[in-house]
Amino acid sequence: MDPAKVSEIARKGGKAAHAAGTAHEFTPEEARVAGKKGGLAPHSRRGTQKAPPSEKPGPGI
Repeated sequence: MDPAKVSEIARKGGKAAHAAGTAHEFTPEEARVAGKKGGLAPHSRRGTQKAPPSEKPGPGI
């Protein structure tokens, strides 16, 4: 499906949910926690990469 069409459908769904009062609205505290998690996620595995294999000559070299 065309990305613009998907976006339009999602937009209408969000508007309808807010109008019906069923949409979730983040509190400042919820937003703070979510933002902190998002900021930490890219760095969660930092420094845990495996070292490249040592260069050992293989058989026949």
